[in-house]
Amino acid sequence: MMEAMTSTQITLYGIPNCDTVKKARAWFTAHALSHDFHDFKKQGVPPGAMDRWTAAVDWQKLLNRSGTTWRKLDAPTQSTVVDASTASELMTAQPSVIKRPVVELRHGGKLLITVGYVPEQWEAWAQGDTTP
Repeated sequence: MMEAMTSTQITLYGIPNCDTVKKARAWFTAHALSHDFHDFKKQGVPPGAMDRWTAAVDWQKLLNRSGTTWRKLDAPTQSTVVDASTASELMTAQPSVIKRPVVELRHGGKLLITVGYVPEQWEAWAQGDTTP
């Protein structure tokens, strides 16, 4: 296990059958980094999570407009998404439209968040670099 991450809590949010989520979970396991998995399908978006995520990451990066769920939405629903607030409402109601995985790393009072598969950032965290 990488020494720098011993006092760290990692939560990976996503959908278990998503290939990118599977790849991310495998990456954390292969690097012996303990992490919790939060299943959007079964557990939804936790209270307060959307506020944390949109504060840390541009809502347009968080909203997956290229995914199946977005493409299946009717045009009037899609057109209601115009800012962080309306995007948050949609993503909370339909978590499958969130780009995955969302990874939260809590370390020494800091909260760091990534969206998508970004092993280079996770590797930096594992080495003790908690720069956002």
